[in-house]
Amino acid sequence: MKKVDLSKYIAYTFLIAVCLIWIVPVIFGISTSFRSQTEVVSSGFRLLPVNWVVENYVAILENSSTAPILRWLMNSLFIATMHTILVIVVISITGYGYSRLQFKGRDALFFTLLGISFFPAVVNLIPSYKIIDALGWVNTAWAMIIPGLAGMGNIFLVRQFMRGIPKELDESARVDGAGDFRIYYSVILPLIKPVLIVCGLFSFTGSWNDFLWPVIVYTDVDKMPVTAGLLLLQDIYGNYRMIGQLMGSAILAIIPTLLLFIFAQKYFVQSINLNSGIKG
Repeated sequence: MKKVDLSKYIAYTFLIAVCLIWIVPVIFGISTSFRSQTEVVSSGFRLLPVNWVVENYVAILENSSTAPILRWLMNSLFIATMHTILVIVVISITGYGYSRLQFKGRDALFFTLLGISFFPAVVNLIPSYKIIDALGWVNTAWAMIIPGLAGMGNIFLVRQFMRGIPKELDESARVDGAGDFRIYYSVILPLIKPVLIVCGLFSFTGSWNDFLWPVIVYTDVDKMPVTAGLLLLQDIYGNYRMIGQLMGSAILAIIPTLLLFIFAQKYFVQSINLNSGIKG
């Protein structure tokens, strides 16, 4: 008689329960965006709408004055893309310095900055805003793009990945006359693509989903990213007046990051192994 693996069934049951807890609200939110306003306020909890309508999305896309959702999406796309590109440049160069270069106090400086990074980010809001205001970046994309480029979490991952790359590669390149920048660009950079991909994914989604900071630095409706715009929509569509349009706007806001993970998931899985870029 085949032995029953009870632990496997318990694990599967737990995972299915967690999946349902996550996916049911998402399905309900999507279905609500396809309900008429009458059905939203009159019916109780119903996972799927009785009548599927697209009038909420039509109203969202036609409203280009008080709630320009397409402009907000384009603002977020520009900000998140530029932020991600600069993050990859900064953390790859910084990780190279902390892992391959030799200078006095290197490790002490690294672990000091790493320890400081454990403080809650909210304590930096006022100083960060004063710096942004002094630079004249309030209500500009720079207020979202520049802060957070040198995140110590990303630098730590890149540094640890680089420490697994044999230093014999550096020495061979130096014998051929290569300098530090040539070694970084031609030898190290191609080998650290997996960890740069995962850092890029996290940076893009973190920038796209950032809520508190854009609410603070943006007051111009046309320049807002989508997260700050969604807060504004609560005043426009909230209080059971246009719940379907509010949910539709939220669904549109998650589509870009959802597509990103769908198309980049194989790279994300590969990057979990921090030594995947090193061939033996």
